[in-house]
Amino acid sequence: MPHDRLPSMLRACITAVSLVAASGAAYAAEGSECHVGSYKLTDGRIVDIAPLEGDRLRWRSFDGAVGELKPGPDGGWQSLYGWTGRPDGIDVDLGACGAGKIRFAGSEGQRLAFDETTADFTGRDGVTLKGRLVMPEGTGKVPVVVLVHGAERDAALRFNFLQRLFPAAGIGVFVYDKRGTGTSGGVYTQDFDLLADDAIAAMATARKLAGTRAGRVGYQGASQGGWVAPLAANRAPADFVIVSFGLAVSILDEDLQQMEMELTDKGYPPEIIAKAQEIARAAGEIFASNFKGGYAEFDAVRAKYRGESWYKDVHGHITWLLLPHEEAAMRAEGPKYDWGTPFRYDPMATLTANRTAQLWVLGGRDYQAPAKETSRRLGTLIDAGKPFTLAVYPGAEHGITLFETAPDGTRVSTRFAEGYFAMMRDFIKHGSIDAAYGDAAIRRAGAGD
Repeated sequence: MPHDRLPSMLRACITAVSLVAASGAAYAAEGSECHVGSYKLTDGRIVDIAPLEGDRLRWRSFDGAVGELKPGPDGGWQSLYGWTGRPDGIDVDLGACGAGKIRFAGSEGQRLAFDETTADFTGRDGVTLKGRLVMPEGTGKVPVVVLVHGAERDAALRFNFLQRLFPAAGIGVFVYDKRGTGTSGGVYTQDFDLLADDAIAAMATARKLAGTRAGRVGYQGASQGGWVAPLAANRAPADFVIVSFGLAVSILDEDLQQMEMELTDKGYPPEIIAKAQEIARAAGEIFASNFKGGYAEFDAVRAKYRGESWYKDVHGHITWLLLPHEEAAMRAEGPKYDWGTPFRYDPMATLTANRTAQLWVLGGRDYQAPAKETSRRLGTLIDAGKPFTLAVYPGAEHGITLFETAPDGTRVSTRFAEGYFAMMRDFIKHGSIDAAYGDAAIRRAGAGD
């Protein structure tokens, strides 16, 4: 992601506070982008080619397999496994630039053509936003999904691969650069209320552009978009909502839950975790006050525990940003985090008031959006008869990707969980899903545990 030109603490906060999707892309050279598109292979598989930084590309198969493409020494392309940087042995030939041909793992393929319409539309407060409707070719009705940004600053119009992968599966997509990103106007914000109104404007634009072709129309919100999309659906009619690796708790609670997961994985007992969470609560007060207060309390709790052997392993989602710094440094950097982030926002009132069918897809090993409490809360809504479906992939992290863990604990993603894209496709098309998608544990109203 293009964060390398930002101040160091600001870069860290974008990654931590923002719930950045794991699969975000950076900027790509124009020379390689002539290959960008979704391709249908002769064996029926769908493979999408997306831009990456420099002259590299990223391929994704509808079944969840992923690889990176970099120019090879012979002028062709070398495929690398997931995000690992290791060769995967898959033969990929993209042919001449602009030819729309591919040879992938022994199968030939042709780039799919879509009907695309670009449009400016007006978000809240008169901000001009840039969007694009991407429809499967034809004249018949199709469902349409509005893609709601996570907290990333990347231009969705350029980098959100779902704008092609869903149309390749017979679904229309409206994708837009949220305010302050890409080609859209306005100032970058994490104000969920404001972003929800922008999403409503995006849906209205999608309906207008799709016209008589629009069937079911709803939202897919990833990461931070999981707070925004349900708000939008409660304010204006929508046929469905998909939340991918989102949360049904506040940002402050997320910090506590991430800390619990991390320290549990390191073998610490509950009494140590409780002490570490004292530090997290004090750090959260500084963020929630917009860096205007809470410093004395934070200093006191740090001093109380700094000499403990476990202190070095305290991290969390936002706490670690403040741990090395004294008050003056934190106050100086604080204004750079003024994005209107509602740290205390609890989405349960919104979810309880919901009447729209929702699919929540979570990763059981997701540090950034821990699934445990969110799953419990969604379970109470399911038990109450709310139209929610919950799917948890036990081994997946943020982005619903599987991963390898290095000896030092570093994670490297290898692929998307099997069935993840198919599950979203089916819910968009039918408002329900089948019984099995890979190893996801699925729970829905009326089906028990």
